[in-house]
Amino acid sequence: MNIAGIQKLTLLDYPGLVACTVFTGGCNFRCPFCHNAELVVRSPTQAQLTEKNFWDFLESRRGLLDGVVISGGEPLLQDELAPFLYKIKEKELRVKLDTNGSLPERLRALMEKGLLDCIAMDIKNSPQKYVRTAGTAVDLEAIGSSIALLLEEKIPYEFRTTAVRELHEAEDFAEIGKWIRGARQYYIQCFRDSGNLLSDGLSAPSHEALEAFLAAARASVPQAELRGVS
Repeated sequence: MNIAGIQKLTLLDYPGLVACTVFTGGCNFRCPFCHNAELVVRSPTQAQLTEKNFWDFLESRRGLLDGVVISGGEPLLQDELAPFLYKIKEKELRVKLDTNGSLPERLRALMEKGLLDCIAMDIKNSPQKYVRTAGTAVDLEAIGSSIALLLEEKIPYEFRTTAVRELHEAEDFAEIGKWIRGARQYYIQCFRDSGNLLSDGLSAPSHEALEAFLAAARASVPQAELRGVS
C-alpha cells in the first residue's frame, strides 16, 4: 500500500466525525487545478510512509478517532487497498473514500465487501469538457457507471466539483446536474491556488459566477450547495 502522507486530524473531510486522512500516491488524471500535485505524479508503488507507521499512528489515536478518509491521488489504483481497509474496519473505524470515479468495478467491489461507509466522488466538468479538465483521456462510460452506482444509495455519498474560472461556465453545471439528477448531495467548491498545482494561470470564479453555477445545477439537483464559499 502506497501511503504518501497522513493528515493526523480533520473535522472537515468526514462530515460529522473526527477522522484522519490517508493520502495515496499516483493518479490516472492530470487535473491542472489539483492541489495535491506531488501526489498525482508520484508512482502508485512509491510509498512515503510504511504501513507500520500508519498502524502505529492509528494505535496511538485509539478512542480519539471515529473514522479514516482515504484520499489521493486516486486510491482505487492501489492493489492493496481492500486488505488495508479490512484492517481499518477491524479497528471499528468508519471509512470514507475520495475518488475520481474512473474505476467503477473496483469501487463496486469495495462496496459489496462492506469496506466503505461513505464516498465522495469528484465530477470534474460536463461530459463535453471532461478531457480538458481531467488533463488526459477519460472513459466517460466509466464515470457514468460510478455515478449510477452511487445513485443506488447503498451507502452515503456526495458528488462535488471544484469550480475554476478558466474551465467552467454555468452551462457546464446545467449538464452536470442532468448527469447526476437524483443526487441527494452535490457540492460546488471554489478553486483555491495551493501553490502546488500542475498548471499555472488558473483562478477562482467570482461570487456572482458561483451563484450562477449553483442556479444552473439546481435546475436538476435542487439539493446542490456551495461549499467553502464565504
